[in-house]
Amino acid sequence: MKITHFSLGQIRVPLKTPFKTALRTVEMIEDIIVTLHTDTGHVGYGEAPATAVITGDTHGSIIEAIRHFIGPRLIGQEVADLNHAVRLIQTALERNTSAKAAVEIALYDLWGQRYGAPLYQMLGGGEPVISTDITISVDHIDKMVADSLSAIERGFSSLKIKVGKDIGLDVERVKAIYAAVEDRALLRLDANQGWSAKQAVHAMHALEDAGIRLELLEQPVKARDLKGLKYVTERIHTPVMADESVFGPQEVLDLVRMRAADIINIKLMKTGGLSGAILTADLAALYGVDCMIGCMLESSISVAAAVHLAVAKSDIITKVDLDGPSLCQFDPVEGGVMFNESEISITDAPGLGIRSIRGLQSLD
Repeated sequence: MKITHFSLGQIRVPLKTPFKTALRTVEMIEDIIVTLHTDTGHVGYGEAPATAVITGDTHGSIIEAIRHFIGPRLIGQEVADLNHAVRLIQTALERNTSAKAAVEIALYDLWGQRYGAPLYQMLGGGEPVISTDITISVDHIDKMVADSLSAIERGFSSLKIKVGKDIGLDVERVKAIYAAVEDRALLRLDANQGWSAKQAVHAMHALEDAGIRLELLEQPVKARDLKGLKYVTERIHTPVMADESVFGPQEVLDLVRMRAADIINIKLMKTGGLSGAILTADLAALYGVDCMIGCMLESSISVAAAVHLAVAKSDIITKVDLDGPSLCQFDPVEGGVMFNESEISITDAPGLGIRSIRGLQSLD
């Protein structure tokens, strides 16, 4: 099975409700889709969102990176020679992690198809059913409480609460949600780099002293402020998770050496795809650091790849934050991973199992 050509497209999927964090507000998923074609007629799909405030990738940069640097290198390559093809992707240009991730996902999809097995089995196997949390966007207190209760009614047992805009109001938001939830769900707090280190410690002490138990606090400080992250980790009881501070294995080593965080959030768009995510998870396992698998605002194309990885690495990826498809008004994908509110399950179809994508607009 050899790669003969590639094509680019775009999908647009409106969200059920606007996605609001300390960094941005988004109302629709608008992602770039890469399709790898082969001489056997098999097709592999990958996806990348524009997340300029996190990875630095825009629609334009993703398209140009794939069209002129990454895609041409794969023409004529044998899918079975996976490691060689991955090296071609990763050395095509510096950074551009989302573009690399999209092409890698399509490549791994074909690799599974090449051997007639679901991708998670190729990566090591596991139980093909996992549960995800769901994001509660930062908003007025009454709206966040209502959204939290609605999520519980829909079967979600873990809620990821977005904060980071107004620290005084953030504390009141969490207190109100905690009181309303009444132990029916675990609460994960995501400050999205919205606090200083001292603000984070002050806010968490106020919550902990009030008897509020949180599963974790995610990325309270700016991504590059590792000393600030360490400062928070050392001074609160709640486990601290690094997200934007960790893109791949090198940052894992930095955090481990500094003891700056308790948990690491792996995202394919940060690691440059599955190969970097696998290495990150393995390195975290070596040092006994638990991981979460997360996503940007992505559809069920790229999130499917993250699901397969989460299943195969469930010994170290102990927390799942793959709610992107659950936030969408509809799923544009036929086949593939099945997303049913909090429950995510994998079929026995080869690769990612994607048969087609509705509403795909060609960019060629």
